[in-house]
Amino acid sequence: MAYQQAQIAVTKTAEFEQLKSALERIFSSAALDKFYGKLQGRSIPVREFEKILGLGLLETVDGTLAKSGTAAKRLYESLTVSDQALMREFYLERIEKVETKVRQKYQKIYQYY
Repeated sequence: MAYQQAQIAVTKTAEFEQLKSALERIFSSAALDKFYGKLQGRSIPVREFEKILGLGLLETVDGTLAKSGTAAKRLYESLTVSDQALMREFYLERIEKVETKVRQKYQKIYQYY
């Protein structure tokens, strides 16, 4: 029998979806190069999600989120602990699905050390 992760329900759906949508827009567009360029320029590893939120980098590359007037960090902090964990998991899954060519281009931010 294969391992199957238990499903956890999202508590704060509106905030969760707003942040998730911003991440989906970034990872499915040309904004990804801009986002990764900013991370690489500041030597921030791609896996440090909370640090990225704290620096406001998502707002700088996603115009829709910037226009909403709500910071990504504020959205994230308004989530329950379980919702935050789901959001981190979603983000980490997305960075692992990035094309190999792009990951190689930005290998510096993908390194573990």
